[in-house]
Amino acid sequence: MAPHARPTSDPSHTESPDAGDDGLIKVRGADEHNLRHVDVDLPRDRVVAFTGVSGSGKSSLAFATVYAEAQQRYLESVAPYARRLIDQGAAPRVGAITGLPPAVALRQQHSGGSTRSTVGTVSRVSNVLRMLYSRAGTYPAGRTPEDLAGTFPRDAAPLDSDSFSPNTAVGACRTCSGLGRLHSVDEAKLVGDDTLSIRDGAIAAWPGAWQGKNYRDILAVLGVDIDAPFRSLPAARREWLLTTDEQPTVTVHPVREPHRITRSYQGTYMSPRKWVLHTFATSKAAHLRAKAASFMTEEVCPTCHGKRLNPEALAVTIAGQDISLATAMPLTQLSAFLENARDHPDTLALPAERRQAAHALISGLQDHLGTLADLGLGYLATARATSTLSSGELQRLHIATQLRSGLFGVLYVLDEPSAGLHAADTELLLTALRRLRGAGNSVFVVEHNTQVLESADWIVDMGPGAGRHGGQVLYNGPTEGLPEARDSVTARYLPLDAPVVPGPEEVRRPEGWLRLYGVTGHNLRDLDASFPLGTLTAVTGVSGSGKSTLVRRALADTARDHLHGDETEEDLARSPSSVDTADEEEAGVPVWALEEDRVTVRSSSGLQHIDRLVVVDQKPIGRTPRSNLATYTGLFDGVRKLFAAQPAARELGYTASRFSFNVAQGRCPHCLGDGVVSIELLFLPTESAPCPVCEGARYNPGTLMVRYRDRTIADVLAMSVEEALDFLHDTPSAARILKLLADIGLGYLTLGQSATTLSGGEAQRIKLVSELHRAPRGHSLYLLDEPTSGLHPADVDLLVGQLQRLVDAGNTVVVVEHDLRTVAAADWVVDLGPGAGDDGGRIVAEGRPDDLAREAKTPTADHLARRLLRAEGM
Repeated sequence: MAPHARPTSDPSHTESPDAGDDGLIKVRGADEHNLRHVDVDLPRDRVVAFTGVSGSGKSSLAFATVYAEAQQRYLESVAPYARRLIDQGAAPRVGAITGLPPAVALRQQHSGGSTRSTVGTVSRVSNVLRMLYSRAGTYPAGRTPEDLAGTFPRDAAPLDSDSFSPNTAVGACRTCSGLGRLHSVDEAKLVGDDTLSIRDGAIAAWPGAWQGKNYRDILAVLGVDIDAPFRSLPAARREWLLTTDEQPTVTVHPVREPHRITRSYQGTYMSPRKWVLHTFATSKAAHLRAKAASFMTEEVCPTCHGKRLNPEALAVTIAGQDISLATAMPLTQLSAFLENARDHPDTLALPAERRQAAHALISGLQDHLGTLADLGLGYLATARATSTLSSGELQRLHIATQLRSGLFGVLYVLDEPSAGLHAADTELLLTALRRLRGAGNSVFVVEHNTQVLESADWIVDMGPGAGRHGGQVLYNGPTEGLPEARDSVTARYLPLDAPVVPGPEEVRRPEGWLRLYGVTGHNLRDLDASFPLGTLTAVTGVSGSGKSTLVRRALADTARDHLHGDETEEDLARSPSSVDTADEEEAGVPVWALEEDRVTVRSSSGLQHIDRLVVVDQKPIGRTPRSNLATYTGLFDGVRKLFAAQPAARELGYTASRFSFNVAQGRCPHCLGDGVVSIELLFLPTESAPCPVCEGARYNPGTLMVRYRDRTIADVLAMSVEEALDFLHDTPSAARILKLLADIGLGYLTLGQSATTLSGGEAQRIKLVSELHRAPRGHSLYLLDEPTSGLHPADVDLLVGQLQRLVDAGNTVVVVEHDLRTVAAADWVVDLGPGAGDDGGRIVAEGRPDDLAREAKTPTADHLARRLLRAEGM
């Protein structure tokens, strides 16, 4: 079937010339991103899956065109003044869209936001639960609504719902400000050995290398004797330099060193106490936070005992339990607790009006909790911070909210809802999507998962390739017709004879074992786990079974502590929990949950075989639009040096820094190197347009005078990876990175593409490439968290092929994975379960994939057996 834009089958049951009356959403002339003037008719009231290789234009059609147009139409109905308060985005580049209903988008989120955002706040369970405690709780004697009648409005309560939130001024514990813990600097630890001088390292609580020397030199300028034993300094001076909040700035004249150019500079002093507090609060580096934490003391708040609320709120109970205990329960346990509370003596003793309110609120909560449990989220606690959730868990929370809304005639657009889900959990997701459709809504999903594609009513397949090679509709019709579509990469992966993921040529034998003993934390209880060295190991299990805790926390932290032994031992000697605290905070764990989130390993063996640890996750690779593919991977350094080596550059005296768009000398002075400017239109959406001065080039005219093969450095940034590989083939430092990017399926990305626009799967592959291009340094342990999430099966083949090559080179690779094709290609499988939360946390099966499929009785083994039988054509 040749590429075309018209449906291969008419999705409507009736024909009507009136736009929107034929059950179709008609898109005409879509040119967003890489779309090529696409015309396509999409059925309403169906589950429509948009698929295709990564970068083929799926999201450009579903989100950037269809959803964006629906959003613009909604904004046109909003009062002009209110539009100014809404992040409106840009209007899509499309000729016309008819038959478009109101739309709701549920996108992938790779960060859960603030640590104060919880499962309860996202799902709205917390709001109702707080209302329940406010209106129907059992108050202490003398504080009941009946006792205080007349002192507050008749339709209110002694404590309103905000009083039961630790994030509000009226609810938070007044001692710890709602954190549940108190942190303070232990000044006795700031000095390591007071018989030493400051120059010889008496102060332990300072950074190493240049920054520590900088502070010492500043003290010398301020008149402090840095060569005298620290204990001999006057007490007042010791107190000031250790704890002052002052930050004096002085001119430092460094001692001249042989073969080094030294210049005077302005140095600002920071006391050890202030450095510890500043580093603990702001540093992104786990090892620095660990060092800072080792100089601090941490204790549970003596007033609220870690519950974060004030005494007045904690005195109110439902069925004898305060709200902090209720929010700590898994959702399934909370549901059982509320069912018991319905007929509890405390509830029955309430006045009729308040008892009626209790029953109504409990019924509403039970219905909501049931929806969350149906989506496989019953193991989560209401108080769990969303910053610790996977993107799949977070999206299912939002889906549950929409299922509860009861809306009719709405278009839901979902971004890879199956990402991060076990095959058993995907079945629950599919049931939820059918419920949305059954309620009279249209459901559009951008998907790669064949399990989701096969259950969809309709498929739109984009391609044939990625980037400039994509942007065409290859197939638009019922799911059963996709395997017959020509030029469709997706079609090859649906039949029984779908391609097999690359595996080793012969069975690999472990070179040894890396073992963890007594792993305890979250739902893992004194677990022993073994990982074969020199192999590809897949750690799998249903969502919430403990996979990430075992790999990302226990295994990664244990290996990291072993490799950074000396520094870690110093931190542990000062404060045993400091390293754990730093690792937990890096994982997004809020301060008040540190103790509950702690993961410990009693002992380990086999780490002496590991020389290097590489952890690759799906966190964004850049926080600002200035970070891009070229800068993150390091290939832009070679490009800038290449341009600086050109005769024109040498003649003008340009160095490599001149070709950075972050440096004032080289960048455009109007857009400051962004290449675009934002146009504020007040009542209309803010528009972004190419900078009128540099026309999007980012650089000033002087920089653009230098050319290499008749191309400027701005031209190079605008190239795709494929184009740049051909252009820079004889620049080894850049060509090696570009080749790796192309081999891993990212040839369609442009070098200057902003890091903030990359998907989690793209970000993870870029991180992997940034590690792969480095020179080998012994036996490396690679830990990857769901590396195939969000990838088309064809891209999965490229990625797994790269991982197999890492193993062939003598390394060990451990992946947390749900994709059954990838699990089948592993050398060893560790399966956790059998369920989620308290029902999981155990290794229920381990061994070679084919052995598990034949012998194990677990959800993973069941689905893996089906996959292997299907691959064999049985």
